[in-house]
Amino acid sequence: MKGKNQADQMVLEGLYGKYAPMVYRRCYSMLKDDAEAQDMVQEVFLRIYERMDSLDLSQPSSLLWNTATRLCLNRIRDKHRHGVDVDSSELLLTIACADDEQESYEAKNILAKLFSREPESSRTIAMLHYVDGMTLEETAREVNLSVSGVRKRLRGLQAKLKNLEVK
Repeated sequence: MKGKNQADQMVLEGLYGKYAPMVYRRCYSMLKDDAEAQDMVQEVFLRIYERMDSLDLSQPSSLLWNTATRLCLNRIRDKHRHGVDVDSSELLLTIACADDEQESYEAKNILAKLFSREPESSRTIAMLHYVDGMTLEETAREVNLSVSGVRKRLRGLQAKLKNLEVK
């Protein structure tokens, strides 16, 4: 933290005190590992601190939420690339949120293969649950299916995604 002025440090301490629990919950929900989530919280606030001069801190919760999400998705992608076993629901989320051109191209190919023989409603279910973060109950209400029907579709998509990964 050398080189930063006292005011920036105080702003960061205030943000950390107020928003660290929210950032932790976000990281834990995505990474499913306490130690990894705690490390990621530190990384999120370090990123904010490093870029504090160029960031708009008028809505810090949105900034921190988005930063945490992006860093966690990067961590999930890295784990997948290095052969670490990743839950296919995390992989679906990673694919849906691909952010650079190469990843976006690869993601589109994977999604095209995955959904090529699926009804449109399966894509909608996956987007509502994995990308928009709706619960199974909320997703079921939105697509007029039972919770067990939504769960069955999602399990089927996950199994098909695993098969695509193997090939």
